Formats: sequence, structure tokens, C-alpha cells
Amino acid sequence: MEFIKNNEYIVDIIDMGIEAEGIAKIDGYTIFIKNALVGEKIKIKLIKANKNYGFGKIIEIIEKSKDRVKPFCKCFEKCGGCNLQHLDYSKQLEYKLNIVKNNFRKFGLDDNKIKEIIGMENPINYRNKAQYPYGIDKDGNIVTGFYAARTHSIIQNDGCNIEHNISELINKEIYNLIKKQDISVYNEKSKKGYLRHVIIKVGFSTNEIMVVFVTNSKENKLDKITKEITEKFKNIKTVVQNINITNSNVILGDKNILLYGNGYIQDYIGKYKFNISPMSFYQVNPIQTEKLYAKVKEYVGKKADTLFDLYCGVGTIGIYCSEVTQNLYGIEVVKQAIDDAKENAKINNIQNAHFFAGEAENEIDKLYDKGIKADTIIVDPPRKGLDKKIIDVFLEKEPNKIVYVSCNNATLCRDLELLKDKYEVKECTLFDLFPHTRTCRVLCSIRKSKIGEKNELFTN
Repeated sequence: MEFIKNNEYIVDIIDMGIEAEGIAKIDGYTIFIKNALVGEKIKIKLIKANKNYGFGKIIEIIEKSKDRVKPFCKCFEKCGGCNLQHLDYSKQLEYKLNIVKNNFRKFGLDDNKIKEIIGMENPINYRNKAQYPYGIDKDGNIVTGFYAARTHSIIQNDGCNIEHNISELINKEIYNLIKKQDISVYNEKSKKGYLRHVIIKVGFSTNEIMVVFVTNSKENKLDKITKEITEKFKNIKTVVQNINITNSNVILGDKNILLYGNGYIQDYIGKYKFNISPMSFYQVNPIQTEKLYAKVKEYVGKKADTLFDLYCGVGTIGIYCSEVTQNLYGIEVVKQAIDDAKENAKINNIQNAHFFAGEAENEIDKLYDKGIKADTIIVDPPRKGLDKKIIDVFLEKEPNKIVYVSCNNATLCRDLELLKDKYEVKECTLFDLFPHTRTCRVLCSIRKSKIGEKNELFTN
């Protein structure tokens, strides 16, 4: 059977892919359909036809899944953020659990080690950080909102239900003031215009708010706006101008200018207080983050005399676990993050924490040369996973336990496979830090295999 672009077909959705798309097959030909759900019969238009697979667009849902729900956001079809709003939340959790289990099996890993996925009781308004791009629409009007999927076209959005409510209110006020004061906004084509982004961070426990204006110039045109928003929103504790004059997709530049307050806000994870600066990486879902960190502490246990925290950022995980170890050593390549980690240890009166800036593999060697050996190592790497050099260090140094926090289960599985000769997975727990999206966090407790004991990392 020949499959031709723009032809219409009736298909049955038999599975969902890693991008949360529905999957159909006709005579062995695979078709991926955005927003389709398992169990549905759908009329589609084929919008792209490759030799062995294609992509379809829903024309009509002939038989609807019982798990389909009405998306709560009016921009669901266009926005590049949430892609699972149309699926019942309990089924979203099942989908994410199955994706991770499937990846485990693909790598020959034992998916029975995955115990559960921990979701949210109320999976809305959970984000403590909002990033609003500013731009010009086709009619020359100033727009702000969110990027459309796989583009830099801005979708005007007057109410995002996964952001903290206050973020939208503040940005709406800024939007009106920008227009009133005739301040230009950035045009990606001409590379001209003043305001590029507005970033709003909220401390869920403290209600403190930070506003960051990302500008295409060092010039300060923001004093009047700063005065008006801080008078209207009393919880705004600091306002910062970030300078980004690069022609890149990176949102933040390297230089910050303080316009109001002291340059940071504070928030709590459990009983621990943390400073949050414009450049700080801080988990965006504080409710789920506390659950995740509590499980990290459980996996570390109470016998870790020496704990290494790699990719430690501003020290949040290590500081949270500091009470279950004699000595904590945090390592992070970004010096500013290490400065923040030291300050966070100080404000929490943590006496046993030591933080170092540098490449993890190099700093570990320095610590071992000083006779400092890790009983347990926590790793929370970026999406690319662990560097091969780090894997080699683990295989050489052989810490008793590795606690792996992963934001990309594919690279996690790759790394587990590389560790198989000396390590086994004891248990994994999933955490839904990003409801209504396809992603989740995977936490693995990994232990050194005992001599003569069957390595349980892999299935038979």
C-alpha cells in the first residue's frame, strides 16, 4: 500500500510514543499522530510521508478514549509546553511509568526494580518559575506568552494553569507598562529591540518574588516599571536587569544589574532555607522536589560517613542530606553556583559541608589523593547523563553506593549499562515533577555488587 501526503486514512491508536504522540499502524507502516490516545479510532490527514513511517493530523475522532479529558488551557493545541493535558492525570502517570519501563527493557535492565511513580494531589499551578518571551507579531503588535511548539513564534497566553498564579498577574502588568511607556521589544529577525524576556521566580514557602528583565542592551529603561510593580506587588523583594546581547537562543546573559532589593529571594525545601539568585538552578516544582529529596536521603541511608554530591548546583540535594553523613563534598563546574552553595550551607548552619568548583572527575581525584574516599555518591547530571570519564572514575574508585537523579531516562539506562560490571540497581522511584508534560524524574539506588553474588542489574 502506498502512503501519500495529504491523503486521509482511518486508523486505530495502539500505543503512545516518547513524545506523547499516538501511534497507529497500517500494513506495517507506522504513523505518529499528535494528541491521539490509545484505544481511539481516528480519521487523519497524512502531513508527512517517509518510506517506513509518517506523521498524521487528527481530522475527526470517531471513537474517543475513555481517558480523554478536556484540556484546561485554551492554548493547548498551539503552545509548546504541556502535551498531555488531554489525558486523565492518573493515566499520565501510567504513561510515564511505562515509558521508563520500556527503556529499561530495551537496555536489558530489570524493570521490576522500578517500584512506583509519585504524582501530585493537585497537579496545577506548580511551577515556581515562569519565563515570558517578548516579541512582535505579524501585525506589529507587542506580544508575550509562550513559544509555540518547535518554533519561536510567541503565543499570547493570558492564563497558564501550571504557573504560579501571581506570575501571570505580574507579567500582565509589565506588558501593559511596556506598551504605555513605549519601550521596544526584541525582534529576532532584525536583532533589534530592548526587552527580550521577563522571568519571574516565586518562593512557594516564603511568597517572596523576583523579577528579571532580560534586555538587549546595557541601558536601563526600567526604573519607572520597577517602581510601579514593586508598589503594586508588595511581595516582589528584588528586581534584576540581565544583559543578553548575543544572537543565540540562550535566555540569560552573563551580567546582572541590580535594580531593586538585594538580588535574591529565599525559599525552603523541608526545613532548609535556600537563596535563589537570577542565575541559580532551582527545581521548578517545590512540592514534588521535597518528596524527591526525602527519597534521596532515604536511599543515601545513615551509614554514609563521606558523601559526594556531583553536579551539586547551589547545594540543595547535598544540604538536604547533610544530616545523614559525617562529611559532605559538593562539586559543580559553575563557580557562581558553588559560591551560592557555600552561602546556603552558611545560612542553614551546616558545618560538615565542603563545596568545590571544577570538573567532577578532576575534583574527585584530588579528594582521593587527600585520602578522602566516598561511601556514597549522589549524581544529578544534565540531560546528556554522566560523562564517560565519571563512569570510569566510579568503576575505578568503587564507592559502595550511587544515588542517581535523572531527568532523561534514556541516558540513565545507558549509564546503568556501562556500570553493569560492578554495580546493580537496588530500587528506582519515579517522581512527576512536570505534570501534563511527557517528562518525569527517575531516582535510582545503585549499589556495588558483592563478590560471588548474582548481579541483579540485568534480567535473565
